Amino acid sequence: MNRQAQAAVLFLLGGALLHAGTTDLYLRYVKAGLRPLLLASGAVLIAAALATAWYERRRDRERHPHPEPRVAWLLLLPLLALILIAPPALGSYSALRSGTALQKPYGYGPLPAGDPVPLSVVDYASRAAYGHGRSLHGRAVRVTGFLALDHAGRPYLVRMALNCCAADAQPVKIALTGALPPVLRPDAWLEVTGTYAPGLARDPVNDGPVPYLKVTSSRPVPAPRDPYDETWNT
Repeated sequence: MNRQAQAAVLFLLGGALLHAGTTDLYLRYVKAGLRPLLLASGAVLIAAALATAWYERRRDRERHPHPEPRVAWLLLLPLLALILIAPPALGSYSALRSGTALQKPYGYGPLPAGDPVPLSVVDYASRAAYGHGRSLHGRAVRVTGFLALDHAGRPYLVRMALNCCAADAQPVKIALTGALPPVLRPDAWLEVTGTYAPGLARDPVNDGPVPYLKVTSSRPVPAPRDPYDETWNT
């Protein structure tokens, strides 16, 4: 591939990064805190592409250009796939094939006043599993996640937690009991209201702790703008 083609690919790649960074598309790939770096990378690639094109145009005036193999343009296909096809967020298929990534926190802050108190899946699970539910006794909580059903049909409320990007996302799971919806559809997003239930299940993949939540009510909700949970590393 000649320099002009390289400049074109750099320009398109930079444009794709800027497009992803200025919309919510980037949240399918990396965590929200990396947005400035993503935008900066796109700007650098576009600047490099323009500089390469300008330099090659000057050189072409001094020498006779010769054609390059056209098959090299097939390298654009993966780039076009990145631009045109947005991958779905990881869901129940990945969650059931990975062990829970729940980690013991350094401590627990006090819960805000008012019930039901909104908690992330990670926050509820860590308080229930490692805090033995002490901060949850007598409180109603509201947790949002997507549904996953294991091979026996047992329901879990899940969020995929990540450190950096979707490639390292791992599930944190809550086992649901109580007043469950009559129809449970994997990957459907639910807002669940309930109370702490004692006891722990064990994740069959890595034997990690999976706490219970006793559901008192639930309702379907749209998938959130950011489908991943970053609260465990903030």
